[in-house]
Amino acid sequence: MTDYELTQGSASIGSPPINGVATQSRQVPLESRQWRPRRTRRKYVGYMFLLLTLAATLLGVAALYVLLESVISQGWARLSWDFISNFPSRIASRAGIKAALFGSIYLTGLVAVIAIPVGVGAAVYLEEFAADTKWRRVIDINIANLAGVPSIVYGMLGLMLFVRICAFGHSLLAGACTMSLLILPVIIVTAREALKTVPNGVRLAALGLGATKWQTIRAHVLPTALPGILTGVILSLSRAVGETAPLLMIGALSYMAFVPESPMDDFTVLPIQIFNWSSRPQDEFRVAAAAGILVLLAILLTVNSCAIFMRMRFQRKMQW
Repeated sequence: MTDYELTQGSASIGSPPINGVATQSRQVPLESRQWRPRRTRRKYVGYMFLLLTLAATLLGVAALYVLLESVISQGWARLSWDFISNFPSRIASRAGIKAALFGSIYLTGLVAVIAIPVGVGAAVYLEEFAADTKWRRVIDINIANLAGVPSIVYGMLGLMLFVRICAFGHSLLAGACTMSLLILPVIIVTAREALKTVPNGVRLAALGLGATKWQTIRAHVLPTALPGILTGVILSLSRAVGETAPLLMIGALSYMAFVPESPMDDFTVLPIQIFNWSSRPQDEFRVAAAAGILVLLAILLTVNSCAIFMRMRFQRKMQW
């Protein structure tokens, strides 16, 4: 017997005879031998995919590092309490972000008051109450498309609807309504996705125990979906904090030396103030713009950290 005896559809692998007695051989299908090169190819393809994803990650981290290093190196020395508490000035050394900071805080608060109840309420109705009809499917498609509309379009809509038709003027209320329209589709989509993750057994169990539809949603569905809803809401508010184009369209001020005291007052926000300073030819104003970017990044990181903390807290509460 030879080392490899080939038979039809198989290969016999054994050792030479010892003292005239043939040792036991095992049959290896030819198909398995043919698959070995394919397994090797797949292994190499997997390694290549791993390297590509690693390179993409490193590229993104490197770009972020370069951006942060540039901003921090320029603006860190400019950060001080005077910079936070002073109003803007034509003298770069005296310029501050007080009006823009309070404007951003007030605007975000008004947007939350307007957009969160409307967005979550619409998501609950569409997901829990609305019948699966042709009109609902049309609404679903339009909401998904509106979530990707450029922000400048919402600025034009706010200018026509809130500034001119509703006669809000270039006020904080007009800006809040415009930004609410901007983030409403995102809130609705994320809230609906969170509601879809609730097991249907939760609804059936509550209804089987005699709860009404509203009691089931209020006491069981919404608390279970709350971590996902909160994440979508706070990330949407983060987008509203950093937007500039819609507010420029409705006439937000780029230079303002007072804090708004009512929703009908004029206003400015941090992104507009940063844009104004960065367009100045003096290097001192560009340093102030870098410091303003650091403050804006700190606000965004704080908001996102709150979202992560609240999501983890509610997830621990809702563990089965």
